[in-house]
Amino acid sequence: MSTYALDAVFRPRSVAVVGASPRERSVGRTVIRNLRDAGFSGQVAVVNPKYPQIEGIATVARLADLPFRPKLVVVSTPAATVPGVIAEAIAAGARAAVVVTAGLGHGPGSLQEQVRELARPHGLRIVGPNCLGVMAPHARLNVSFAARGPLPGDLALVSQSGAIASGLVEWGAARSIGFSAVVSLGDAMDVDFGDLLDWFAQDRKTRAILLYIESLRDARKFMSAARAAARSKPVVVVKSGRHAQGAKAAATHTGALAGSDAVYDAAFRRAGLLRVLALDELFAAAQTLGRLHSAPGRRLAMLTNGGGLGVLAVDRLVDLGGTVAALDAATVARLDAVLPPTWSRANPVDIVGDADAGRYTAALEALLASDDNDAVLVMNVPTALSAPVEAAEAVAGVLERRARSTPHKPVLGVWLGSPPEAVARLDAAGVPTYATESDAVRGYTYLVRHREAQQALMETPPSLPEDFVVDAAAAQAIVADALAQGRQWLDPLEVAALMQAYGIPIAETILAADPDAAVAAAAPMLARGTPVALKILSPDIVHKSDVDGVRLNLASADSVREAAAGILARARQLRPQADIHGVTVHPMIVKSKARELICGLADDATFGPVVVFGRGGTAVEVIDDKALALPPLDLRLAHDLISRTRVSRILKAYRDVPAADERAIALVLVKLAQLAADVPQVRELDINPLLADRDGVIALDARVAIGPYQESGKGPWHPRFVIRPYPKEWEREVALANGRHMQVRPVRPEDEAMFRAFFEKVTEEDLRLRFFSAVRHFSHEFIARLTQLDYARSIALVAVDPDNGQMLGAVRLLADANYQRGEYGILVRSDLKGYGIGWQLMRIMIEWAGSIGLATVEGQVLRENGTMLAMCRQLGFRVVPDREDPTMMNVALDVAAGNAAPAP
Repeated sequence: MSTYALDAVFRPRSVAVVGASPRERSVGRTVIRNLRDAGFSGQVAVVNPKYPQIEGIATVARLADLPFRPKLVVVSTPAATVPGVIAEAIAAGARAAVVVTAGLGHGPGSLQEQVRELARPHGLRIVGPNCLGVMAPHARLNVSFAARGPLPGDLALVSQSGAIASGLVEWGAARSIGFSAVVSLGDAMDVDFGDLLDWFAQDRKTRAILLYIESLRDARKFMSAARAAARSKPVVVVKSGRHAQGAKAAATHTGALAGSDAVYDAAFRRAGLLRVLALDELFAAAQTLGRLHSAPGRRLAMLTNGGGLGVLAVDRLVDLGGTVAALDAATVARLDAVLPPTWSRANPVDIVGDADAGRYTAALEALLASDDNDAVLVMNVPTALSAPVEAAEAVAGVLERRARSTPHKPVLGVWLGSPPEAVARLDAAGVPTYATESDAVRGYTYLVRHREAQQALMETPPSLPEDFVVDAAAAQAIVADALAQGRQWLDPLEVAALMQAYGIPIAETILAADPDAAVAAAAPMLARGTPVALKILSPDIVHKSDVDGVRLNLASADSVREAAAGILARARQLRPQADIHGVTVHPMIVKSKARELICGLADDATFGPVVVFGRGGTAVEVIDDKALALPPLDLRLAHDLISRTRVSRILKAYRDVPAADERAIALVLVKLAQLAADVPQVRELDINPLLADRDGVIALDARVAIGPYQESGKGPWHPRFVIRPYPKEWEREVALANGRHMQVRPVRPEDEAMFRAFFEKVTEEDLRLRFFSAVRHFSHEFIARLTQLDYARSIALVAVDPDNGQMLGAVRLLADANYQRGEYGILVRSDLKGYGIGWQLMRIMIEWAGSIGLATVEGQVLRENGTMLAMCRQLGFRVVPDREDPTMMNVALDVAAGNAAPAP
């Protein structure tokens, strides 16, 4: 349901509280008191048949007795009565309910399931059950049993824990930090993280979103909403349970490496969220984001009247990966002119213990004017010769005098042991203050990390090579045949064929049923002077080393025969019940300067397939040098995955060892992600080791676990992918009116250069008609938003000339969070109008809207754009004037009817 009816949760015109009593510690009475104290201006009712009034408000016996329809109902009755109250709320016309009652149970037959079955058909949104409640200070709404209401502000807090939510409210009040809303999800039976991310992403009163997560149930919905929200504002998340043992039962090395929290971390990174590890860090992030917007870079300048404090700040900054800003000659000269000769003449700028307000003013102005730093941390240590309040007043005055036209460089503060009035003055000037220099530096790094996450979301990936062609059909056939035989593992020959289907180099594999066959298979390799390796082949022996089932560097026929006989005998002795097929024979591949890597696929219960990369070899779990990413991947994401491991450092050149081919490694990771999308029956895949050197990569050993899966009914892609991969099924060739053809396909992130060349062939007038204003410069950020899509909720289709690869036009459609309506935009190259390009793009876009269940496609068209309006009418759109803007026309299409529109 997403944001449907959430206005009734955060901006209701009327509230009814069901279940309050006169008892002092009654949850319902606390809710009423909080609602009254918040100053809610709408209608309020209390439902309780036992008492005539509660908290001075006359009660009614039932919701049906109210003289108005309550938009929001708060339920605090005993668990057994909650389904009945929900039924009454539906009958009374309520649109949402906050159920603070606990103990409704879970699963089929539970009270919670009864409530779900009652509410869903009627569209009644439910927050909870088992929650603290909802607080929306700007609407003067507090329907919670928190001890204190939050101050109004621009931070939205969504927490699975009521205690965490209540604690953050208390923390914010003590520091004059306010919230746009505070929501306790509790059991999240209906309204969940995805719904609220969508809501707060569009909420004008929310500038940053804070999440406390214990677990997720709908990862696909969460990821789609989180990626959309993170593109528009900071989203900070803290998750508990970081050390849960999520990989105990894994059968492969990659599965063992992909612990549950590591997968959550990969998901947060992919969505562009800022993860912190503890509540105190969430508090620090909230404090920073509540005051500051962004930091343009990592370079921090520090201003202090205590040298020791400055040195500690430098140490912490370096620990956290920040950069100590340099002081250019002009800044040093300016500071020399206003500071005593004993100042530090370096960063940190130590203005000496007797610094007065004037010294703080002059030094801060010089640092703010410098281009060699990105932010300034101002610190004050109390001394007998300093005046902390006057210093705070000086800093605030500098900031308040800054010209509005100049970029506002972030300023943070630490006033050790200072009177409250000093901190209050800095707060009033928008300066976040911290208890210690360590907290302040950490707060600054949150700004930096958020900016870098945004930049990563907008980066254009390199194009895949033209020969990136996979044989998905062959791979699917291999796996289907093994599943038909009831097997859970592919044998080595099938693994080699699977790797070949995806162009992943792997060592030659030959099956030998007995020692004589092993000698025959090894003969050609030995004739070339290449030693061989033998490995036990049994579907019942997953880890070959468990039965001493590997022999290496066999250089003669006799050694091969002896090794094969020994391997088979030992395997039969140790695993007498195992089905042993023989041994596999491989050429020994010796690359003295190659690095041993591991890469593969793991399966996570929450997020589905995960790509794993790290240091390979037999001790991979002990070394534990790995990074994870959610598929699908492009080359940029693959390179980022590699860079997050320690082994990435030795992929570079060192001493007499040439650099490894990182692009070849990244390409393997992209191919594995593609394999996961194409063949969802692959549950785990393990390439260990993957040898990498300057000549490329080759897999020496690989294992693949398989299993059946159920179709999701939501699309042809992997049913457990939480990020929808590139929708290849929407690629098609379309005939034009002039007899030529064009290729139509979904837009890909690497299309930025093609879009930029396209815009050069569109007239200024056509650009104005499309974007409703003059457009003269297309920034990277602007084009990135056109080319980097969440295919789960938006589509952009591009028309391409098959002969020269030039872009002819594009149409895009963005679905709303409720998947009811979609807003479109279209643009065709100015010199190619009249060939039916726009018409065909619109038809395919409407078809896509129908495929995801949208009811309506709509848009705005300038009244003067007669060509577009005429095409809309031909396609069946309703065209009406915009009531608020006489220059605009609103167009809307019933999707089911639009799919049947005739061709012109």
